[in-house]
Amino acid sequence: MSVKSILYSFIFFVTAYTISISNSGCAQIGAISGGTKDTIAPVLVASSPKLLTTNISSNKITLTFDEYIAEMQDIQANVLVSPYPKIYPEITTKLKTVTVKLKDTLLANTTYAINFGSAIKDVNEGNPLKGFTYVFSTGNVIDSLRLTGKVILAETGKVDSTLMVMLYRNANDSSVQQKRPTYIATVNGDGSFIFNNLPPGNFNVYALNDGDGGKTYNSKTEIFAFADSIINITENTAAVSLYAYAEEKKEKTQAATTVKAKTAAQKKLKYTTKAVSERQDIRYDLELEFSNELKKFDSTRIVLTDTNYIPITNTVVKSDSNKIIIKNKWAEGADYRLIIFKDAVVDKIDSALAKTDTLRFKTKTTTDYGNVVIRFSNIDFTKHPVLQFTQDDNVKESYPITGKEWRNKLFTPGEYEIRILYDANKNGKWDPGDYAKKIQPEKVIAIPKKIAVKENWDNESEIIL
Repeated sequence: MSVKSILYSFIFFVTAYTISISNSGCAQIGAISGGTKDTIAPVLVASSPKLLTTNISSNKITLTFDEYIAEMQDIQANVLVSPYPKIYPEITTKLKTVTVKLKDTLLANTTYAINFGSAIKDVNEGNPLKGFTYVFSTGNVIDSLRLTGKVILAETGKVDSTLMVMLYRNANDSSVQQKRPTYIATVNGDGSFIFNNLPPGNFNVYALNDGDGGKTYNSKTEIFAFADSIINITENTAAVSLYAYAEEKKEKTQAATTVKAKTAAQKKLKYTTKAVSERQDIRYDLELEFSNELKKFDSTRIVLTDTNYIPITNTVVKSDSNKIIIKNKWAEGADYRLIIFKDAVVDKIDSALAKTDTLRFKTKTTTDYGNVVIRFSNIDFTKHPVLQFTQDDNVKESYPITGKEWRNKLFTPGEYEIRILYDANKNGKWDPGDYAKKIQPEKVIAIPKKIAVKENWDNESEIIL
């Protein structure tokens, strides 16, 4: 039989079969199904040595699962070994097995835990085996004590799951700056952490955002936390609360730019202000922000007037670095003029204004603001509480709390997050800690519910701590 004959026979067979199915009423047009999607994580079916084995001396561990395992990514970041090794183990996958080769010398009479986190995943759908931990001991017993706690960002009251918690055994104050920790745990999304399979004894407890990967606290710009005292690990050890802070803010780096020669026009000093575009807030001073730091300033050459150009009395004009600040008791919904003479200011590079300017602006009215009333329950007034309104983690408004009810009739409308700062030194702002002096940071409580302030509206809320 020729190839063509075979082909015709095949077509006839398929056509006849299709017609037969159609006539039976059972045929359906659609895509071929691939079956039920795999949503089950790999299951451990065997291990060598077995889980919880004691008196182990072997440096090789083999884990066998019920399905093929995907190659692990970024092992040192995703797999935690406790106690923390000097040399990280080699971890490989092949078919259904995960092999761990321990490169470090095992400590005597020590319980080891290899926490794989979510690193073990199947090949088909990437289903992770969450929280799997292989535990063994080089001694006669498996240590079973635990330590739990929570890490809170002291400045915001929020949490940061990129932090890690570190335990040092029999350490001094400088150990966290010089040595790697004995045990490491990751911080969960809610700020909590847990150490399992710990031995009894005394430990120093720290938290760190390890920017350089060295597992040591070596920069004041790193987010860091420390427990006030040594923690004694027993069966009844209480949960630990750590308040993390950065002692110094990281300086923002600016991209390098090519310096070009400036024209005469470009050398002229420039400034900006919100008063013209947004109307002046009657609660605050008017500010002019200049492009460079000022060297020379003549307050008599900056004049605030009414619409008839009559100077406003009791006006104070001050300079601050690159700003000119105009202080005045603003009238509601009033029109003003601000005359800035050409020779009023000169900056550090001897640039001056191109010409005399006259700014025309108007102030806000009381109807542009919201009336805010907040009532407090269970607030500790002995800790000098301060009410903070924030947007994008920037404090926009801040007020000391002196009673169970706080009111403000002139509040800028918008959506805010609320914090309660316990201002220990009563300076009105949050202050970081100082590890060298063993000073904890000031603490902030974040209120979960946002407040939306509407203009010309009574906005009332209650905060229960």
